[in-house]
Amino acid sequence: MSREHLTKAGPDLRAEGLRLAYDQRVVVEDLDVAIPTGRITAIVGANACGKSTLLRALARLLSPQAGSVKLDGRPVHSIPTRELAQRLGILPQSPVAPEGLTVVDLVGRGRSPHQTWWRQWSRSDEDAVRDALRATAMTDLADRPVDELSGGQRQRAWIAMAVAQGTPVLLLDEPTTYLDLAHQIDVLDLITDLNRHENRTVVMVLHDLNQACRYADHVIAMKSGRIVAEGLPTDVISADMVEEVFGLRCRIATDPVSGTPMVIPVGRHHDNEDAVAVTGTAS
Repeated sequence: MSREHLTKAGPDLRAEGLRLAYDQRVVVEDLDVAIPTGRITAIVGANACGKSTLLRALARLLSPQAGSVKLDGRPVHSIPTRELAQRLGILPQSPVAPEGLTVVDLVGRGRSPHQTWWRQWSRSDEDAVRDALRATAMTDLADRPVDELSGGQRQRAWIAMAVAQGTPVLLLDEPTTYLDLAHQIDVLDLITDLNRHENRTVVMVLHDLNQACRYADHVIAMKSGRIVAEGLPTDVISADMVEEVFGLRCRIATDPVSGTPMVIPVGRHHDNEDAVAVTGTAS
């Protein structure tokens, strides 16, 4: 997949010396990370490794016990809430809309950071909502209640709200969870469109390594609250890394569709060295 369309212009989001904890249980310790600007970053790792915790910290939903998250050199906790919401948007896991709320009303809520008591709903807000509905193929469903939509449609509605918010940085926590395969690809294609056409910096937590390789320009692999490896998918995804991070033996082949690394798990009942010609790393 060609990535020559991407530029380096945009906000600088990074964390320095992060310690993240829930009560006294430390999840992330002394972590440094710089999010590549204008690119799609996928955070991968086993359950409870700290992926979503890191994302929450980047979004200022979790205060670090030590260290800081900075946006363009400013600690996010020092940035006024309205200003931060104009620059950084987050879609959490399995968001729930109020009962009866329509798609267009949900998407319209994405414009609230741009409104004040002296600047109420405007033509630019209307345009942003219309464009977001069009970009996510939700125009025909604008008047439908969100709770009546299918899982894939509902996820697109939430992404439309994030699109309408107009932030240059978008954080997504497992955006494909509970979706069937067709809807997973639909959502990931939509996220790619936002990156390519609007140069939005995207950070998303994903469970599927092959989807992370296909759709991300930058992969961060985490284990036990630390970063084990990060970089291009071809540099990060290897049989040794997968075994270290996930405790899973695998073979690495080249995805025939995207040319990116493809992880082929090896189970106890399918350990056939001659079944497929692959190597320890993708070429």
